Amino acid sequence: MEAELDYTKSAQQNAEAYFERAKEAKRKLEGAEQAIKRLEQRMAGLEKERIVAKELHKKEEREWYERFYWFFTSEGELAIGGRSAQQNEEVVAKYFDSSDLFFHANIFGASVVVLKNGTKAGDAAKNETAQFAACFSKAWEEGLAAVDVFSAKKEQVSKSKSGGSLGTGSFLISGEREWYRNVKLELAATISKKLNIVPCTAQAAPGMRGSVALRPGKAKKSDAAKAIAKKLGYADIDYVMQHLPPGGFSLS
Repeated sequence: MEAELDYTKSAQQNAEAYFERAKEAKRKLEGAEQAIKRLEQRMAGLEKERIVAKELHKKEEREWYERFYWFFTSEGELAIGGRSAQQNEEVVAKYFDSSDLFFHANIFGASVVVLKNGTKAGDAAKNETAQFAACFSKAWEEGLAAVDVFSAKKEQVSKSKSGGSLGTGSFLISGEREWYRNVKLELAATISKKLNIVPCTAQAAPGMRGSVALRPGKAKKSDAAKAIAKKLGYADIDYVMQHLPPGGFSLS
């Protein structure tokens, strides 16, 4: 080991100078070690964030039908409804097959609800879908307690009438319809593998747990969504909002 001496200083002064340099070097070393430790902690934190983000992404993956209003009946059939006039068109154009049934509340301004394999469904599934269609209609926004609903087969539903075509989201129904009278506007928010907004009559569907009863009321939709998310321990409030009908709410 070599050491440089300042011949203008005494031995003691040289020793003191080296002592100060040693202390400074030690401080720099400690600072570097702390910086490395902070960097390692930060890298570990970033890795954890990456893993969490990846897991959240997995959880947020949606099924195709979740773009619409949707539920599974207690008999296991899927029902989907348009969230807008454009989606009403899409539901009928892309997802309405000959074995399905078309449901609509008897009021201007309502979701078109298609019950998959509805022509083969039992009364329970059809009644549940009728209630779903009732709730996702203008009747909820107007605070009504009940509304009539009808269903029709594919061959009864068309877009044309004498003199021209119907507007976006509207359809012409011909022939005899099946009617569901005075259908109550009652929904339930519950959890199976996903958040479900279902007609109250479908709460007994397999795998469902927890329940928040929903009816037309005075609470804002955003407040209702927050309350539902809190009660069910569900974090995605936006998803709840997207799957509630327009209007006010009463929760129990």
